[in-house]
Parts: sequence; C-alpha cells; structure tokens
Amino acid sequence: MRTVMAVCEQVHRMGILEHKARARIFYKYLSKVYDEVNAFIWTEEMRTEAIELLDIDSEDSVLDVGCGTGFATEGLFEHTERIHGLDQSTHQLEQAKQKFGAQGSVRFYRGDAERLPFADSTFDIVWSSGSIEYWPKPVEALKECRRVVKPDGRVLIVGPNYPSRTLFQKLADAIMLFYDESEADRMFQSAGFEEFEHHLMGPSHSPEIAITTVATP
Repeated sequence: MRTVMAVCEQVHRMGILEHKARARIFYKYLSKVYDEVNAFIWTEEMRTEAIELLDIDSEDSVLDVGCGTGFATEGLFEHTERIHGLDQSTHQLEQAKQKFGAQGSVRFYRGDAERLPFADSTFDIVWSSGSIEYWPKPVEALKECRRVVKPDGRVLIVGPNYPSRTLFQKLADAIMLFYDESEADRMFQSAGFEEFEHHLMGPSHSPEIAITTVATP
C-alpha cells in the first residue's frame, strides 16, 4: 500500500496535472471529446449510484465543484434545479452552458476549488466528481467545501481510487492525485470533517476505480 507519510504532512509529490495552468491546457483540448471519453470511466450508472447516497430534495441548493462539461450536473438536475456549477476551465464551462442554455436555471461560474467565491453555509449539498485529483492542495479545497455547505448539509467527493498494481501506481503518481481509503480518512479529517463514509464504485470492467466519500460538517 502507498505510504501516507508525505500526505500526512499535507505535502505530496504532485503529478503533472496537479497544476492549474497545465490542467487548463489539458482540458482546452479534452473538452471537445470529454463526454465520449468520460463514459468509459465515470458512467451514468456510477453517477446515479452516487446521487442516491444524498437523498436530494427538490428545494436543495447544490454546488457542483469542478463541474466540467456538466455531466454530473445533468444527473443532479433531475432532482433539483437549484444548481450552481464551478470550474476553472472556460472550455469545459462553454460545453456545460451549451447543455443547459445561457438563460437556463443552472448558474455557472469560473473559479478555483481552493477559493470558492461563495459565502459560508450557502449550499445544502456540495458535490465534486472527477475534480479532486487535479487539486494541488486537496485539503484546502475540502476545507472550502466544508465552509460553504450548511451545518446540516452534505459534501460528496468522487476521486480516483489508488491502483493496487505497482506499475499503475507509478503511472498514477506521475499524473495526478490517486488515493486510498486511509488517505481519504486523513484528508477529510484534516479538513475538519468529523463524520464521513467511503464507497468504492466503478463500471463492470473496473468496479473499484473510484472512491466516493459522503461527509457532513
């Protein structure tokens, strides 16, 4: 299992895409085919499974951090129209806006997960799927998620589960943040969350590819 010594010090060797400028360039080109590629990794079935963990009410306000092209936003929109999507990539946001229309009820913002442009205790739910792996300072971003969610709200984060094979571990470490349940424990505890639970999920060909954490402030 991967050592967590560096992570416990809130410092880890960042992968090439855990850099905001590089990530923006990466998504400038990936945004054109993101939904097609994403379907093999983060499926509609996984999205539905994650959403079911939240029991969303139609009056709940939801912040989708790192909303990308709006894939998760579409699933959330089936439960509530009070959705706000945030992403640092203008190209990803353009794709998302096309799905919902410029005058749609979903509001989109260009912003940084580590400095969310919202007041404390704003949202009933903070959701983020497929974004934490790009955050240079994941604990700081998790603190922000905790800050903007209401005291009785919920935070759901979906990230990539750490591979079990050494070859894939080396590749994962070189690209972005992958983490196991023990590292997830450390990150969420460091961010101030007292209650959280992890769920492993994935498509049939890789049923444990993702780690989904539901936390309460």
